[in-house]
This record gives sequence, C-alpha cells and structure tokens, in this order.
Amino acid sequence: MIETQFHQMPDGRRLAYRFTPAAKGGSAPTLVFLPGYMSDMSGGKAQAVFARAAATGRGCLLLDYSGCGESAGLFADGALTLWREEGLALIEALCPGPVILAGSSMGGWLMLLAGLELGERLAGLIGIAAAPDFTDWGYSDDQKAELAAGRPIYEDNLYGPEPTPTHPGFWRDGQACRLLDAEIAIDCPVRLIHGQADPDVPWQISLRLAAALRSADVQVHLIKDGDHRLSREGDIALLLATIDRLYG
Repeated sequence: MIETQFHQMPDGRRLAYRFTPAAKGGSAPTLVFLPGYMSDMSGGKAQAVFARAAATGRGCLLLDYSGCGESAGLFADGALTLWREEGLALIEALCPGPVILAGSSMGGWLMLLAGLELGERLAGLIGIAAAPDFTDWGYSDDQKAELAAGRPIYEDNLYGPEPTPTHPGFWRDGQACRLLDAEIAIDCPVRLIHGQADPDVPWQISLRLAAALRSADVQVHLIKDGDHRLSREGDIALLLATIDRLYG
C-alpha cells in the first residue's frame, strides 16, 4: 500500500495525494484520476485504477481536492477553478511528461478544464459519467435564484445520510466555466463511459460533450443499466479495459 503524501501550495493549502511512478525507463503517460463532487481518492474506481497502474508499471496520481478527503480546507470554499489549480500544481510537481486525465462526474468537467491548460502534454481523456456545465443544467430556476442571491441550497443525497450542499461561490464559478455551448479545443483521444440509468447526469450530456470536442477520436460507451457511480465489478472492468486500450 502506497501511503498518502501531502503537497503544500504557495498559499499554504495542504493537498493529500497518492502517487506511483512509472517503471524505471518508462515513457508512457501518467494517469491522473479526478474524483467527483464531494468525493475523494478513497473511492472504488480511483483505487482500482491506481492498483492497475501499480501492477502494470504505469504512473498514476490520485488526489483529494482542498476541503475533501484528507486534504485541508473547507468544502464550502471549493470551486472548479481552485480545484483545477490544485490538480495542475500536483501534475507539475510529480508528472514531468504526458498525462491522461480520467474524471468521474464533476471530475469529468475538471479534466476538460485542466486538459485545456495542459495543451500538447495531454495524451488522452476518460470521462466516467462526465458532468460538464452541471451548474447550468443540473439546477432549477428557483435553485439558481437562491444561489444567485448568495444562499446555499441543499438536496437529498442518494449516497449518504447528509444532504448535498451547493454553495453560491461554487455555483458562480461553475457558471463562468461552462464549455458545452462552444467548440472545446482538445484534440487528443477521448473515451466517455455513461450509464443510461444515471439519475444524476443524463447520458445525453456525454453526447453533447462528444459533439463539442474538436478531437475526431472520440468514443462514447453507453451502459443501458448503468447508474451514476458505475462502480459495479463489470463497470470497473470496463473502465480498466478502456484505460488499457488507450495506452495501446
């Protein structure tokens, strides 16, 4: 088991991560896994990806955003641009070569934002129920009005006992980071996996994303009975096989 380590940002933010380097002499891209909203690197998909990388001699980076998991900070202070900055800082510190970004749910939005910054270093993207622009399509007009007025909202949580909060700062930042209504200038291979029984992110979002991406090498894999988490044994096997194929 590779222990959690910590990276300190210039402003003092302390970020938790786990990292396994590529086998000596290897030049393959490092895979970076970006978890979803209110998630962290302890999740089943992240752990499976990390274990496969370690077993095959590939580099892999897992991380907890500030305010999540083992990282310091308050979740209420989180924002896409802040978490993008953190992911890019860890990539810069630990991954000198090309990278493949894998993002789950909100992490699928972050992988696009980070990928645009990485430019030619970006070797591939893998979205798992990717949720770009969810601050727009994921809320009702009444909820948006509450957030715009500076008041947090709380929704039923299908995955835990506490309601899911959305804070006004996160929502405003997300609205400024929307991508789907214009061409997304990413040219690397992209693989999108989405369950058609997903109650949180409509599978049509992956089709919108595929259409918006400039890359011609985009594939969408729909799982008819797949839920949002896509953490069943077969779902994880599909994710690992998708990664393997992307590495060639």
